[in-house]
Amino acid sequence: MNRRFPSTPLRYVLAAAAVAIVIYGYRGLHVHNPTTVALTFLLTVLVISASWGLRVSIFASVIATLGFNFYFLPPIGTFVIADPQNWVALFAFLITAVIASELSERARREAMNAVERRNDVERLYNFSQKLLTSDNVVELLNLLPDYIVDTFALKSATIALPDRPDIYRSSADTSEVDVHDLQIVCSRGEPRFDTARGLALIPLKMGLRTVGSLALSGSSLSRQTLEAMSSLIAISIERVRAVENLSRTEAARESEQFRSVLLDSITHEFRTPLTAIKASVTSLLSSSHGDPAQQQELLTIINEESDRLNRLVGEAAEMSQLEAGKVELDLEPASIRQVIDQALENSRNALAKRPIDVRVPADFPQVRMDESRIREVLMHLIENAAKYTPPETPIYIGAEVRNQQLTVSVADRGPGIDDFEQALIFDKFYRGRDQRTRIQGTGMGLAIAKAIVEAHGGTIGVTSQLGHGSVFYFTLPAA
Repeated sequence: MNRRFPSTPLRYVLAAAAVAIVIYGYRGLHVHNPTTVALTFLLTVLVISASWGLRVSIFASVIATLGFNFYFLPPIGTFVIADPQNWVALFAFLITAVIASELSERARREAMNAVERRNDVERLYNFSQKLLTSDNVVELLNLLPDYIVDTFALKSATIALPDRPDIYRSSADTSEVDVHDLQIVCSRGEPRFDTARGLALIPLKMGLRTVGSLALSGSSLSRQTLEAMSSLIAISIERVRAVENLSRTEAARESEQFRSVLLDSITHEFRTPLTAIKASVTSLLSSSHGDPAQQQELLTIINEESDRLNRLVGEAAEMSQLEAGKVELDLEPASIRQVIDQALENSRNALAKRPIDVRVPADFPQVRMDESRIREVLMHLIENAAKYTPPETPIYIGAEVRNQQLTVSVADRGPGIDDFEQALIFDKFYRGRDQRTRIQGTGMGLAIAKAIVEAHGGTIGVTSQLGHGSVFYFTLPAA
C-alpha cells in the first residue's frame, strides 16, 4: 500500500516562499558568494523533498535555479549569463538539486513502505492471535468479518464457504457483495479486484486447496497482505475443523470406554446377587420339606441380596438425578457431630467391630446443610474406608472450621492410593485397578458423594500415600 502526500497549491506556495527567503536573506546580508548560496539552495530543496515529495522539490529546484541566476550570477538582475562557466555551474546546480530530490524522495518512500510493512506485519500478528480465540467453526466464522474490519480498518468484510449455505458478514456490511461473485472466486481460485465498487475478492486457500472466499470493501491493502490474510483465515478454519473432529473422536472414544466400564461394572455387580438369589430359590424349590433353619438362612440370603440389588438401582437413579440437577436440597442448620453419629449407626454392618475414632469438639457450631444428604456422603466415605482397609485398622473422623469453611475428613490406615488414581477416584464407575476383582462395588459411591458436596457449594478430595493410608475430606460453606 503506497500512500503519497497530495500535492496541494499551498505546498508549492510555501516552497516558493522558502526559496524567496533564502534569496532575500543573502541579498540583505550582501553576501554574493555563489557557492554558499548554491549550497543553501540545495539544502532547502532537500528539506522540501523530504517533507513534501519529488514534485514540489523539482518545482523548488527550478525556482531556486532561476533565482540563483537572476540574483547571484553576473550580470545580476538579468537572466543572461555572461561567463560560460556560470552556465556549467547553473546546470550542475539544477541537475544536483533534481537528483538529490529524487534520492531524498526514494529514501522517504522506502521508509514509508518499511513503516507500512511493519504495520501490516503487526496487524497480521494481532489478527492471527484473534483467530486462536475460538475452537468452534460457526463461532469463528461469525466473528471473523468483524475481526477483519477492526484489525485492518476496512469498510466491511464477507466470508463464504462452499460447504455452508450461510454468508458471514461484518456488522458494518451493507450487503453490497454479490454471492455469485464469491462463488466464482472460490471455484476459480483467483482473486478479483473491482475498483469501481472498491471491492477485493480473495480466495481462501490452504496450499492448493480453496476452502472459501473473502470479500473486502474499502480495502487499500497490498496484494501480499491480502494473500497473507487469506492464508491465515484458511489455516484457522482448517484448525478449528480439525479440533472439532478430534473432539468428536475423543468424545466417541470416551463414550465407548464409558459404556464398556458401565457394562462391566453393572454385569459384575448384578450377577453376584442374582446368582445368590437364584441358588437360594432353587434350593427352596427342590426341598419342600427341608430344615426350617436352612430355609430361614436361604430366605435371609434372598432378602439381603434383593436389598443389594435395590441399592444398586437406587444409586444409579440418584446419580442420574444429581447430574441432571433435579435434586433439591433442604438446607437447615445442623450439628455435624449428630450427622456423623447417624452415619456411623447406618454403616454399622459395614464397619463390623472396626475401631472408630471421632474427633469433633463438643462446642462445634452448627452449619447449614441438607442433613440427610451429608449423612449419605459420610456413609459413602465410611463404607469406602471400611471396604478397602483391613478389619483391625481404625478409622478416624474429624471436623474443623477454618476460613469460613467446614472441613470433614475420614482417614484410614489402608494401602493408600497412587497419584494417578487420586485424579480418577471420584469419576463414575471408576474403581481401583488392584481392587476391581476383590472388592464389591459399582464405583458410584464417591461420584455420588462428590455430586452432593458440589451441590452444597463445597469441594471434595483425597490425600493419600501408598502404604500409609488415605484421607478423604469434603468442605461446606460455614457461613
